[in-house]
Amino acid sequence: MNTKLEQYRIFNEAATTLSFSKAAHHLYISQSAVSQAINSLEKELDVKLFIRLSKGVILTPEGEMMHKNIAEALTLISSAENKLTSFKELKSGSLTIGAGDALCEHYLLNYIVHFRKLYPNISLKVVNGTSLETIKMVKNGTIDLAFVNMPLFDEALTIKPCLDVHDIFVTGHQDDHIYSYEEIASQELIMLERLSNSRHYIDHIFSTNGVLLKPAMELGAYALLVLFAKYNLGISCIIKEFSTQELERHEIYELKLAREIAPRQIGYAYLKRKSLSASAMEFIKLLTHPQMGNDNQDDNDL
Repeated sequence: MNTKLEQYRIFNEAATTLSFSKAAHHLYISQSAVSQAINSLEKELDVKLFIRLSKGVILTPEGEMMHKNIAEALTLISSAENKLTSFKELKSGSLTIGAGDALCEHYLLNYIVHFRKLYPNISLKVVNGTSLETIKMVKNGTIDLAFVNMPLFDEALTIKPCLDVHDIFVTGHQDDHIYSYEEIASQELIMLERLSNSRHYIDHIFSTNGVLLKPAMELGAYALLVLFAKYNLGISCIIKEFSTQELERHEIYELKLAREIAPRQIGYAYLKRKSLSASAMEFIKLLTHPQMGNDNQDDNDL
């Protein structure tokens, strides 16, 4: 039974990648071992699962049917194994998270602190990068979870929302004027650089309304957006949920828009073909308990 299950795992990887060499690389076995496993499986089942080509392979109709069912079965098995592991106390292991500066500081920090207190023996690492950079790191196996600005789509990844956020425009003084998109675009704007997913979202919202944004300044650090607005160097586009203290202290003021920008979401992403570790599953569970994210607020204010 164990031998047959291993054959199905090899078949599933080969069917997913449509390449025996890629399957071998992902499974850390030789290409000949993949070929032997597939040949053995085809012989036992008395059916052709792949059509071999000069470059790669394609699935036969029988192979496509087998792939769909085997993939579902292996997902159930992996899920059961992970649930069993998660019942055990996490005394060892590792977790590597990727996220940008603003996400780490204003959203993830308290969860990271709480996780460290709960599981001090887990090696926890945080890798800094933009949404697009952390997505690449998930796909090449450098990190386990990427926290990203949505919307973002990738067929190789499972991407799930975990926080709703609102993009707003702010300045350093009270301003009761109600701005149209055209009027906002004519101001001295301060925005994140174009490579960021947050910036892509705002540009798309305005362009679909026939307005092109040409900011006076483009910055790479979220903290500078708030600081520059505070000192009236321009109008900054920021995330409301990440700057509540500055807004409540009246260090910055939100501008009113004739048409509010639709909210978007922060999400986490991981590889579809790779089961989440118990430590990653536990970290995700913390995100579903908002009070945990606020437990250490006093510590962060020190």
